[in-house]
Amino acid sequence: MIDRLYVKNNLTFKESELFFDKGLSVFTGVSGAGKSVLMNAILSVFGLSETDSGLIEADVKFDFDLSEFGIENESVNNFRMLKDKSTRYFINSQFISKKNLFSIASTHIKYLSIRNADEFNNKNLLNLLDLLSIKKDGAHKTNLENLGEIFKEFSHVKKELLKIENEEKNIEELKDFAKFEINKIESINPKIGEFEELMELKKRLSKIDRINEAWLKAEMIFDIESSVIEALRVSDLETDFFEETINELRAKKESLNLEDLENIDIEKTLNRIEDLNYLEKRYGGIKEALETLQTRKKELNEYENIEFKKNDLKNSFKILEEKLIKISNLVSSSRKNVKNELENILNKYLKELYMSDAKVIFKEKEIDSLGMDEISFEISNTLLKNLSSGEFNRLRLAFIGANIDITGFANGVLILDEIDANLSGKEAMSIANVLLKISKFYQIFAISHLPQLSSKANSHFLVSKINNISNVKKLNEDEKITELARMISGEKITKEALEFAKRLRNS
Repeated sequence: MIDRLYVKNNLTFKESELFFDKGLSVFTGVSGAGKSVLMNAILSVFGLSETDSGLIEADVKFDFDLSEFGIENESVNNFRMLKDKSTRYFINSQFISKKNLFSIASTHIKYLSIRNADEFNNKNLLNLLDLLSIKKDGAHKTNLENLGEIFKEFSHVKKELLKIENEEKNIEELKDFAKFEINKIESINPKIGEFEELMELKKRLSKIDRINEAWLKAEMIFDIESSVIEALRVSDLETDFFEETINELRAKKESLNLEDLENIDIEKTLNRIEDLNYLEKRYGGIKEALETLQTRKKELNEYENIEFKKNDLKNSFKILEEKLIKISNLVSSSRKNVKNELENILNKYLKELYMSDAKVIFKEKEIDSLGMDEISFEISNTLLKNLSSGEFNRLRLAFIGANIDITGFANGVLILDEIDANLSGKEAMSIANVLLKISKFYQIFAISHLPQLSSKANSHFLVSKINNISNVKKLNEDEKITELARMISGEKITKEALEFAKRLRNS
């Protein structure tokens, strides 16, 4: 619920702070006082409308799902809208986009003046029928669970079957491609690390002539080896260091294996490098090429066995389809058995709201996880989309009431804008009575120009304007009677109006 609202520099409102209770809160006042401006401020701080206000804050007690937006839930969550050059929104001092704000707030706060038929979507209507069915038929809950599981498996098989049928159209092309890649990689028969070794060998081969020429000159040192040793001995110098050096030099030369390099088939080596380089470029490496080889072999095997797999899937599809139809019929039958009960609950509210009875209509659709039923409403043979705004909103109230009766639970905030506009006194009182019932579960905010709805308010706020500045005040009991009397008789309050106001208040 909304605990507090703070508004600053909002058109004719300079600064106002309101504290709210549970139940039904009604805003009244003469035309132009600022009721709609104030209501719009409530909507705006939750991203449900636009406003010219400089600052709006609202404190809300509700456990919102804020984790995906990186915002921590507080025991009381603070919503704030700031408007300077641009409009910015915050939840618990953390910036949030208007789109995400709307997504978060709309889970708890609903604006009934927007013509939104979400309450009447197929899933919600089926949910009410299912709740009623479960109370009457102990097997219905199990049937719903089985329906979901069978449909999930059926969808998987259907997807696989469609995939195969699509692949069949290009199967020969896919097989040829797989064979080509398999033959290409197998013909090269690469080994991991081979490419790097051959590149090193190529590097050495490219220098072999220079190496031979250099060693041809350097080998002269071995021809004078004995002369150097003799010179050292004659000079009474140690010869060990020279002998060790010359032996190490001889070993280094022999380790070059120049004879082996000369026997290598250079053209064959370069061709091998070219083949391996093709695999490197196409697949990103020899390891990746070998992995692709195994993948293509597996794919080719699947393509060659696709007919067997297709037949297996067809058999599974047929079995699951029969199961799905059977369980859907069971679920649909249970729902149809409680159709009249749902109509009676809904029509109880519609009758109270002076509207014609609603008729629940079953249509068959393609089976999904919810079954084969598509539910819609008609009122006096009129579809929802053809109802007037007043009728549509009263139907929404009836549906909210029916939801509460069936589920035994509801929670949230409902915002109404002159829902009793252009109605007779008895119609306005009927809305007031329904709202009073709903307000045991919802916190409700409503603008009203009629005393009937206002008389049922748990909290009554009077909006007034003096010298073009709007103010709002929460009325005590005596003040409520006076305001109701004004709404009945106008600015000149009569004794009869006061008496009628008291009767309304006490009825």
